[in-house]
Amino acid sequence: MGKPVNLNQFRKQKARAEKKARAEQNVVKFGRSKAEKQLDRARADKARRDLEGHEVEE
Repeated sequence: MGKPVNLNQFRKQKARAEKKARAEQNVVKFGRSKAEKQLDRARADKARRDLEGHEVEE
């Protein structure tokens, strides 16, 4: 049989892992320079305009 598991420790480890994952997502989301954000915004705008330009009008 396996070793007994301390549920409090398991819960705390899980919470730490979730907090670390959330922090990594925030680094990706918010940890960029102003120029990088502007470039991403410009690319998204261009993609949207290109997509709208290819719409078929009936």
